[in-house]
Amino acid sequence: MTYIVWWRRPWVVPLMLVAAAFLAFSVPPYLTLDPAQSRLRPPEGNDLYYPLLVAHVLFGTVAMVTACFQIWPAFRTRHRRGHRITGRIYVFAGALPAGLLGLYIGWHTAAGPSVRVANLVGSALWLAVTIAGLRMARQRRFGEHRRWMSRSFALAMSIVLSRVVNVVATIVLTPQVNTTFGGSEELMRYSAASIGVWLSPLLLLLVTDWVLERRKGGARKAQAATARSEP
Repeated sequence: MTYIVWWRRPWVVPLMLVAAAFLAFSVPPYLTLDPAQSRLRPPEGNDLYYPLLVAHVLFGTVAMVTACFQIWPAFRTRHRRGHRITGRIYVFAGALPAGLLGLYIGWHTAAGPSVRVANLVGSALWLAVTIAGLRMARQRRFGEHRRWMSRSFALAMSIVLSRVVNVVATIVLTPQVNTTFGGSEELMRYSAASIGVWLSPLLLLLVTDWVLERRKGGARKAQAATARSEP
């Protein structure tokens, strides 16, 4: 039975592998607690930035790992208590603290105003949809809960896609350094980063809502077919 479930949801394993690879690459430098190993340059004179960045990374790691279990259909169906526990961990030890810290980290980014606004908007949206999903669960409106939490998980995973988009944007924009960017490689890198942090959450939210609407339409058709078949 497990074999059938896995193959009916072929995206589960690739998603977990991608998340694991991303975390294995991104998290270890921050476990050293050495600011020199940081992938983001701390602002000069801001001693609070790096400790909060490390906390943001660790809370984000919790969110990403628990999100994988939350959207794993077999786990959600067969281990309902585990689903509730990992859901609470995702919200209170992952998304909410990571989102709040993301507001601070985003405000102090060195990558320019466009990236700053994108990070602030992304963190605020992540907090908003997560809180909406939590409220729906407490009101026992589980259909709406799943919809809002699906959006929350999409935003949690958007950082992975943003890194990919950033690389592609850098490759595309590099030949334009001496024309569009007036010889400034730094401006080109900031522009590539801006494309990544804006485009990635937008794409994932659009895909998520498309999937949700498609499933909703399929459920309506199934209900209509059942109603027609009844005497």
